[in-house]
Amino acid sequence: MSLGVVFDPLLSWPIWFVLAALSAFAVGFSIWRRLAGAWLRLLAAALVLLVLAGPILQQEERDALSDIVFVLTDRSASQELGERAEQTDRAEADVLQQLRARRNTEIREVSVIDGLGDGGTQIMSALAKALAEEPRSRVAGAVLISDGLVHDIEAMPEVQAPVHLLRTGSTTDWDRRLTVENAPGFGIIGEQIELTLRIEDQGAAPVGEGFTQLSISIGAEDPIRFDVPIGRDILVPVSLPHGGRNVVKFDIPESDGELTARNNSYLLEINGVRDRLRVLLVSGEPHAGGRTWRNLLKSDSSVDLVHFTILRPPEKHDGVPVGELSLIAFPTRELFIEKIKDFDLIVFDRYKRRGILPSEYLENVRDYVESGGAVLIAAGPDFASADSLYRSPLGQIVPARPTARVIEQGFRPSISETGRRHPVTRGLDGQAAEADWGRWMRQIELADVTGDVLMEGFEGEPLLVLDRVGEGRVALLASDHAWLWARGYEGGGPQLELLRRLSHWMMKEPDLEEEALSAEAAEGGLKITRRSLLEGANVVVVTRPSGDKSEVTLEEISPGVFEGSFAASDAGLYRLDDGALASVVGLGPASPREFVDTIASTEILAPLINAQQGGTFAVEDRLPRLRNIREGRNAAGANWMGLTPRGAYETVGLKQYALVPPWAALLFFAVFIVFGWLREGRRR
Repeated sequence: MSLGVVFDPLLSWPIWFVLAALSAFAVGFSIWRRLAGAWLRLLAAALVLLVLAGPILQQEERDALSDIVFVLTDRSASQELGERAEQTDRAEADVLQQLRARRNTEIREVSVIDGLGDGGTQIMSALAKALAEEPRSRVAGAVLISDGLVHDIEAMPEVQAPVHLLRTGSTTDWDRRLTVENAPGFGIIGEQIELTLRIEDQGAAPVGEGFTQLSISIGAEDPIRFDVPIGRDILVPVSLPHGGRNVVKFDIPESDGELTARNNSYLLEINGVRDRLRVLLVSGEPHAGGRTWRNLLKSDSSVDLVHFTILRPPEKHDGVPVGELSLIAFPTRELFIEKIKDFDLIVFDRYKRRGILPSEYLENVRDYVESGGAVLIAAGPDFASADSLYRSPLGQIVPARPTARVIEQGFRPSISETGRRHPVTRGLDGQAAEADWGRWMRQIELADVTGDVLMEGFEGEPLLVLDRVGEGRVALLASDHAWLWARGYEGGGPQLELLRRLSHWMMKEPDLEEEALSAEAAEGGLKITRRSLLEGANVVVVTRPSGDKSEVTLEEISPGVFEGSFAASDAGLYRLDDGALASVVGLGPASPREFVDTIASTEILAPLINAQQGGTFAVEDRLPRLRNIREGRNAAGANWMGLTPRGAYETVGLKQYALVPPWAALLFFAVFIVFGWLREGRRR
């Protein structure tokens, strides 16, 4: 129970103070004039002012409220290193035991795990949330059990109570980590990218180890190993072998005694892009299809196109030298000898042997394909003649032989069974039904096909044939009437999409590879995709970062596309192998935030602890005892940490009594006035 005086003025306080000032002036004037009843006037004025102030005697019935103490336990990944898990359990049990023995105390236990994604330890956010759910007037303190490696210190709340840290870890801990700086998200294929690596020791590292071994692997290739210094920046040149996603992994071996090997590896994904796609288009003569090829290649801003068209055939006997058959001199030597390797694709559009390109130049084109280049032949009637490219050195790499028959009849192109599984033609009929495609009017009959037939023409004859030769690729389109689709003849067809896919397959775009094995991070693990022209490509062996292997059975979701899922939670490099293809994929962050710094520290949490004069205690030493302290006093000492009792209460009952009853005030006021008047009158 509590007694107190409160005021409930009859007038507002400004008016009361004005009346008090006037009363003081009047009484002061009476005293100055030495009136005999001045002191009675003073009593009367004070009585009136007291009544106007409305004094009330208030009696409260209170129920005491318990103090609240927060115990936040860090259960993040870094707390599993060394002996920290055991230290955490021991410290938590000791603190809870002492708090349960403390009278009038409620405990709020909060377990803090890793943040979403790579958020790290979010202990400040957890403390702020817990404080928001409780009245601050009841909070007596907070105890944090952690290694001090907090990643959201910017969310530090204002705690008006002592905060203490029980730090896990050992003074003898040490760790070696690998970091990569200035890692780009994109890189140009074939050009070197310089990455800055640093290998450094943290904590009580052993003296004398100045070098370690660094291994670098790109994709599923075998790693390359180097001896590198510790504690110095290292410039490492990396060249991307192909377009699309390239997984680069850096590793250093685990040393005896270090805390963890989780930060001894660094996964880096870099998208390989081409600086510019260089295409050489050689048209044997002006025709409607030549403009189609030119418009297609010029519409792509990433393509550098060199286009030559032979305007006048050399067999025209008008005395004009062969070297002058073009508007400008045809730089055949420069293009086909000196700079042929600079091109990603060479297109021969209705070209035939005319003496402009000697056999040694065409031999050079053949060698260019075998060493990794690409040639596309759009065949016209000349391909079936005696001047056909097939009857040149290029015939050794062309995937089909012309029979000399030119089919001059209308036909509707269609996708073959193989074509429905190949990325170049798969789904083309989804843009417009094959039955609605317009007809072509000419086709070159082929025989002895050695490649994959993706499209068929007149009476099922091969129309589009793709083949791999050595390291390069060759495509043969046995018609020069693809331009009819571009003109919308009989409704047209997917000409632009077909030629775009075809040219990009020739330039080895990863998304158009017919045989490919890949994986990407998905909810709960990995999504594995296998593209193949073969049936039954549905079993993949997945190797975890730990070395454990598992088999995943894929299901065919569309022709040539198999998919499956694999449950994976460990961050690191996963290897995929189905016997024919191998691939790798990185899961999780390149360098997990929890393992960037692993040595226990008090520096990060020092601002929060010092603000309320709290303390930091090493769990490996003696655990501190709890004691009560007054607010504002030092809250920590040798082997003790303090909590501030709040003495909070809840009012359950309230009674009020007027200190000056109105009738009594009126009676005394009259007495003072009358006696004052009589006193002053008697004096006169």
